[in-house]
Amino acid sequence: MDLSKTIQGLPNSATGYFGSMAESYDSLIHRAVPRYDEMIARLLDYLPPDPRRVLELGCGTGNLSLRLAKTFPRAELTLVDGSAEMISLVRSRIDESRSDSNSRFAYVEARFEALDLPPGSFDLVVSSISLHHVEDKAALYRRIRGLIPAGGRFCFADQIRGEPESNHRVNWDHWLDFCREPGHCTHEEIESLLDHAAAHDHYVPLSEHVAMLSASGFAEIDCVWRNWMWGIVTATAV
Repeated sequence: MDLSKTIQGLPNSATGYFGSMAESYDSLIHRAVPRYDEMIARLLDYLPPDPRRVLELGCGTGNLSLRLAKTFPRAELTLVDGSAEMISLVRSRIDESRSDSNSRFAYVEARFEALDLPPGSFDLVVSSISLHHVEDKAALYRRIRGLIPAGGRFCFADQIRGEPESNHRVNWDHWLDFCREPGHCTHEEIESLLDHAAAHDHYVPLSEHVAMLSASGFAEIDCVWRNWMWGIVTATAV
């Protein structure tokens, strides 16, 4: 599919941007995110073995959601996204893929900052390439900590700003080189991604993530995988 026709004129918000391209998102993410499938697999490697209540922030088209459902067959999963189109798509994918009851799945259309869920509701909170859309991460991390009892886990994959700035530039340039490889992104797609990033993405370095997580009540904070801008961070609620 030629996404250059789809991307032109997309809405200005992060929610609108991805909602408008729900059907074509999977194609773009594999062409614009280096080692995407490996990153999802590594995130799953570091999750606790048998959580019973799992919250996913930013379910998108369900790439991680489907893996969570298979990995944790006894868990109740709550899937959150700000896009109604993405929620509809992931619900359809899960309905088509499951032979057992779908009663263990809940779907919430909401911005992460506006989530209203009972304290201590989840053993595990996960997210993949979504948290960089949130500007006030300190407030979000405090909110997430309130959803997890002591001993629960928070694990996410996301874009992380390089530190010092020269490191970030190296990572950024490698990403653009990847996008420009034959068969990856068109010029129009790259320009749209850059415009969206400038308007809506909020990257912070690993040191700031660690500081904010620590201040929010997390410990055992680790970066368990890194590839240029993308990394996986794990933390335990205390």
